[in-house]
This record gives sequence, C-alpha cells and structure tokens, in this order.
Amino acid sequence: MTMKEGINLTMTEITKLNVIQSVIDHKRTGLEASEVLKITPRQVWRLVKKVKAGGFEGIKHGNKNRIPAHAISSDLKEKIITLKNSDKYCDANFTHFKELLEEKENIKISYSAIYNILSSNNISSKKKHSARRTHRRRKRKSAEGDLVQADGTPFDWFKDGNMYSIHGFIDDATGKILGLYMCEHECLLGYLEVTRQMLQNYGIPRCLYPDKYSVFFPAVGQKITVEEELQGKQKPTTQYMRIMNVLGINMFAASTSQAKGRIERLWNTLQDRLVTEFKINNVTTIETANIFLLKYIKIYNKKFSVSPESEVTKFAIVPNYIDLNLLLSSRLERVIDNAGTFTINNKRFQIVDNKILPRAKVDIYINKKNGIFVYHKDTKYKVICINNVPNSYSTLTLNQICNENSIEVQNYALELLQENAKAEIPILTSS
Repeated sequence: MTMKEGINLTMTEITKLNVIQSVIDHKRTGLEASEVLKITPRQVWRLVKKVKAGGFEGIKHGNKNRIPAHAISSDLKEKIITLKNSDKYCDANFTHFKELLEEKENIKISYSAIYNILSSNNISSKKKHSARRTHRRRKRKSAEGDLVQADGTPFDWFKDGNMYSIHGFIDDATGKILGLYMCEHECLLGYLEVTRQMLQNYGIPRCLYPDKYSVFFPAVGQKITVEEELQGKQKPTTQYMRIMNVLGINMFAASTSQAKGRIERLWNTLQDRLVTEFKINNVTTIETANIFLLKYIKIYNKKFSVSPESEVTKFAIVPNYIDLNLLLSSRLERVIDNAGTFTINNKRFQIVDNKILPRAKVDIYINKKNGIFVYHKDTKYKVICINNVPNSYSTLTLNQICNENSIEVQNYALELLQENAKAEIPILTSS
C-alpha cells in the first residue's frame, strides 16, 4: 500500500489503516483485526466501510480538525489574555483570576482552560511556590476560641513603593480571620483595633499566641517602674499585657515564625490576593483599606475557614460592664501640678473643668476614639494641649479653646499609639 502525497496520518492511524486494509484485501478476518486493534468486530467493519468509501481519510476520527461545540471562542481567549495583562488583574494568581472573572466580568471558565490559554501565551501564575521544606505541622485546636494567633506584616499593599503593616488575629481551630487593621507601622494601635474587632464579633478567647514583639511582652532589659513596684509587681509589663490580664486571656510567645504557621500562611494568601482586590475596589489609602478589610474578612472566612472538631466554642462573652473604649487604651499615671496640668513626652496638657486637688495622682487614658482624657475618682475629664495657649483666658475662652483643640489632642493620641515599636520602645509600650 502506498501513501498518497498530502495525506497526513499519525503513526497510530497508519497502524490502524494497515490492519483495516488487510481485512479489505482478505488477508485478515474481522475478528483477527479486532484482536490486533483491541476494538470490537463491529468497530472493525465500521472502519472497513469508511475506508472503502473515503479512502485513506476514512481512517481518521470523525471529530478530527472539528471545533467542538463548547470550544472557547478566539474572541473570548483574547479578552481573557487582555484582562490578565491589565493593571487590574496582572498581580492575581490563576486561581484568584478565575474567581474574579466570574465575580467581576461574568466569565465562567474552568481553571484548566484558563491555565492552557494563559500558559500557551507565556503568561505564568503570580503565585510563588518556594522550595518545599518539611515541618511537623501542629494539629489544630479542637474548639473555636481556644487559641488565637496574632501577628503583623509589612508589605507594599498598594504597589506604590510604601510599606504598610496589616495587623491580624486568626483562630487556630477554624482558620477564621478575627480581625485585620492597617497602620503605617506595626504598632500598639493596630493590635488594639484588631482586639476590638475580635471582642465585638466573637468574644474573649482563652489564649493569645503572638511573637516576642515589645507591644506584647517587655523589651529585653526593660526595668520595672516605680508605679509597678508600688503595685506589688515583680516584673515589668506592657500596656497590652495589662489589657489581657483584665480579660483573663493567657498570652504566651512563639519562639519562631513556624510555630504560628497558620497566620504566616494567612499573610502569604493576603499578600497574593489583597493587592488585586485593592486595585479592583480603588483602595489606595490606609483609611479606605481599613473600611474594605472589614468586608473582606467575611469573604475570606466564607472561602477558606473550616469547621472545628468541637461545636462548643471557647469564646467567652464580653461582660456588659466592660467599657471597650476605656479598656482598649494606653494608661499612664501622672501627678498634676497646682495649675491642673501634666506632660506627655514634653507636651503639656491641662484638665478642663478641673475639680481635682493639686498634686493628685491621676490616670491618663489614650485611645483612638476619645483621644486623651483624665480619669479620676470615677469622673472623666477632657484635656487641652496648652503648648500654644495664651497665659490668661476666661472660662468662656477656655471652652472655645477646648473645642478647637480637640482635633489636635486626637491627632497627638493617634501619633503616640502608632509609634513604631520595632524602631524603638515608644512611651506607650510599657504600662
């Protein structure tokens, strides 16, 4: 048998054609051909009929070179490639890109199809696969609220060259994000606001598992203060540790990042996905990011969290007698002078409507919502910054100054709370 010029057959098709031709030439029976080709005799005679009718082309499968009815059109392929190369989606890995196509572009397509389209056009997934390292993975806690992992991560979230830190809590048993909050640096404010989210939405966990960061634990070489010594304390403490003690949360430090691997894997996922999510939702500032993160937590938990072994939660309800704004504050002790003033970091403040005796010891509270205020004998007092206030003024003038001064006090409170504790030990780290 000679092959006609221009006929393109695969080796499998040539083998099949030779056997079928031997049946046509009466050199093999249909049964013998079926045994050689491992097909049924009926299929052999069907091929014999096709070859007799169509010659060499008859041996080819009927669907060869046909475009399947469900095939992806060239226009859709071009659209997918264009979208992936756009600034909006260029940072998304293939899995995330598939989800976004369905959610944002109303394009439903399988992962394998996306992979084939993009990889054939020399587009690779942004997901980084580092060399596999073997670590003994600790079993999850059985109940929600039994252990909460805490951490913060700096990253160029807006792809503008600036590194900002997201603070986060994740439940060990379920993998649920309990809170996320972005600040310029990893700082006390970020962890206070994440704690607020957890307490409001879930409650009080049994244990908190952060690293040895000075927000959580006293810095090396930190000495006990006079106030702590008078209170009978034998070791220095931190503002955050004081809050955990009030809530009855046991806090212990992780010695390595692998020890709290669940939250480390969370950061890998968020760094991979949030950059694209921020672009799509026009999130370009810390303020808009914190608003968006509250919504994104629900999306993440629905997609990635798991059910715990135990249905009994270990989260305790926050008692209604606890004022979260008062609790989630930095607290300093000061002795006021005869004029009812005190200083914080060389900045002088005066108590408004002061009814406190001179030389009295007062508690200064600093938080995001109220700024800076004095708490003494169950009474709360507003304060003003008097660095630029005239020496003489009336009561009416003082009230006006207080209203105008409130923004300055609020901004200074946020400045103190957001000090980068990794650069140095801020005034509000220690209790």
